[in-house]
Amino acid sequence: MIISMIVACDLKRGIGKENQLPWKLSEDLKNFKKLTMGHHILMGRKTFESIGKALPGRTTLVISSQPKMNEENIFHFNSVVTAIDFAQERGEEELFVVGGANIYQQMISMAYKIYLTEVQTTVTADAFFPEINLADWKVEIREKFLKNEKNEYESIYKILERR
Repeated sequence: MIISMIVACDLKRGIGKENQLPWKLSEDLKNFKKLTMGHHILMGRKTFESIGKALPGRTTLVISSQPKMNEENIFHFNSVVTAIDFAQERGEEELFVVGGANIYQQMISMAYKIYLTEVQTTVTADAFFPEINLADWKVEIREKFLKNEKNEYESIYKILERR
């Protein structure tokens, strides 16, 4: 099983403010859905609470120091290791880490792939994606999304694979 991260961040690695996404990017959300559909997605408790529900067609793994009872397609764990083991035991081929900042920090050394949307702006943020050494990654630019009525900012979508 490979571990992948999927993230949208601004030019200073900002990913959120007050537990919310700081932008509206329709194309990025469509891409997120397409990539993660049918897979396990791993997130922290705050990220899960900001979403508010299980995303259809995906198995949600929530990391929390005080796990709750499991629900349909939502499983709670007290560590990333137990969540990874759970996904692997269920035959997952690509586990998607979807945030927040603390979970990204814990998982960055385990990630093989990063699906990165670079939002071409700087916003006021209180949560950040960890710094990465680009020498450790092979970068492939996939697509540029222009600012329009459905996308608040221009963005560049990249896929990074660990060398």
